[in-house]
Amino acid sequence: MAKAREVPGLDRDLPFGEVAARVLEVRCRELIDSSAGVLDTADVERVHDMRVATRRLRAALEIFRPCLPAAAAATLKEVKGLADALGRRRDADVAIAMLTDFAAAMPYPDRRGIASLIDELSEDQRVANGALAAPADPRHLAGLEAAIGGLAAAARAAAAGGGEPS
Repeated sequence: MAKAREVPGLDRDLPFGEVAARVLEVRCRELIDSSAGVLDTADVERVHDMRVATRRLRAALEIFRPCLPAAAAATLKEVKGLADALGRRRDADVAIAMLTDFAAAMPYPDRRGIASLIDELSEDQRVANGALAAPADPRHLAGLEAAIGGLAAAARAAAAGGGEPS
C-alpha cells in the first residue's frame, strides 16, 4: 500500500481554509499519480493504491467541508463513484488471487472446478474494468483535478478574506 504523502508546510497557525487547500491538492495529486496503469489486470496493486488514494481524498473532502463551497458535494459524489468502481474491480482481483493460490494447493482433479470459478471471476473483472475505464481516464481525472483545484482556491480565498466559501 502506498504511504500517504506528507503535506508540505502545514502549521498549526495556518487558517483552516489554507490547510484544507494544501491537503486537497496533495491528496488529489496522489490520486492522479496512482491512476497510471490502473486498468492493467496483471498488476492488481495499482487498483488497490488508487482505491486508497480515493479514500484519502474523500476523507479530506468530508473533513474540510465546512470551509468548501457547495460545489464540494458534487466533487465528493464523483470521488465516491470512482471509489465504488475501483472497489468492484478490487473485489474481483482479490477473489481471483485467492482462488488461484487455493487451486495451486489442491489435487489436480479438483483444480478444474476452481478454474471455472476463476474464469467467471475473470469475466467479472473484465466488466468491472470496463466500468472503471471512463472514471479512470486521464481526461476525466484532469477534470476532477480542476474541480479540486477550484475547491482549494475557494477555501484559500475564504481563509485569506475571512469570508465564507461561495
